[in-house]
Amino acid sequence: MNDPVAYHDNLETVAEDESETIEDMNETMRTILDRVAKDESHAYRSVHAKSHGIIAGKLRIHDDLPDELRQGIFAAPGTHDAILRISTNPGDLLHDGVSVPRGLALKVLNVEGERLDTDYESASQDFVMINGPAFSAKSAREFAKTLKLLAATTDRAEWGKKLLSRALQGVGKVLEDTVGASATIQTLGGAPNTHPLGETFYTQTAYRYGDYVAKLQLVPVSQNLRSLSGKEIDTAGRPDALREDIDRTMRSESVEWDLRVQLLRDLDKQPVEDATVVWDEIDFPFATVATVTANSQPAWTQKRSAAVDDAMRFAPWNGIAAHRPMGSINRARKSPYDRSAAFRERVNGRAIRDPDRADHLG
Repeated sequence: MNDPVAYHDNLETVAEDESETIEDMNETMRTILDRVAKDESHAYRSVHAKSHGIIAGKLRIHDDLPDELRQGIFAAPGTHDAILRISTNPGDLLHDGVSVPRGLALKVLNVEGERLDTDYESASQDFVMINGPAFSAKSAREFAKTLKLLAATTDRAEWGKKLLSRALQGVGKVLEDTVGASATIQTLGGAPNTHPLGETFYTQTAYRYGDYVAKLQLVPVSQNLRSLSGKEIDTAGRPDALREDIDRTMRSESVEWDLRVQLLRDLDKQPVEDATVVWDEIDFPFATVATVTANSQPAWTQKRSAAVDDAMRFAPWNGIAAHRPMGSINRARKSPYDRSAAFRERVNGRAIRDPDRADHLG
């Protein structure tokens, strides 16, 4: 196997119109934020507005890692408090019968290292993930187009979205069985409506990994989570079915995931700028660097939602320089995520701050 590619600034290529594209994304995000705040009399995230699970856990960094994996926050063994937020990607609060990709944001508390953004008071490292290995857009420009599609369906009749989602799920199943899954179809409502706790989540985009570059993956490893893999959730008459099913599992049992790293070893086969290209797991396998565990607990309550949905943010650029987000998609995320958090602070009148422990969630 090739040695990992050393991190350097020239691994990224910035398009000439990228700054204009990002401003266009900011306007699209603002449209979503304004519409939802008006409808709900409350401000939510411009993407991943609805949380389905809010889980307090521990991240244990393994003590037997090879040198190439002992990087960034994983350079030394230890245990950190962690918070996991499971969500879906639209900016409005939809019936769970509208099936879209699942997101999982992992916040690792009390990490050390030079910060990426000193304007935001934080000592945490965030990793933002989706339940699929490839992003739906290859560039900031294509990402902006996808956001416009989501914005166009924000504040539209929910019954129509549910009908469209059912139709798209059928189309998505045919495509998956023939030519492969379509990220665009899934983003618009054609994702399989499976149990989030049984899903594997990916950063999809590259991050600096200390001296190297990597993508990350969170994999369910406890038997109770693995048994939920591919399990369809019945959402009929249950607008919050995902919350209910996640909460039911978490109240009764402890759970465990592995956090794994896939190092960049071939610049041609593992592009940094195009997040639609899957880094092949056979040629470039993931390696476990940490374990995330969570004891039995309520997974969603109004108190937890207030503490996390209203008073915290999860963002690729909330972290240390050793895990700098890379590529067009990540560069395009920074400004819209910052503005979304500022909007929520202003409209809801509640400061957004990272905690120093996870047990305050209640």
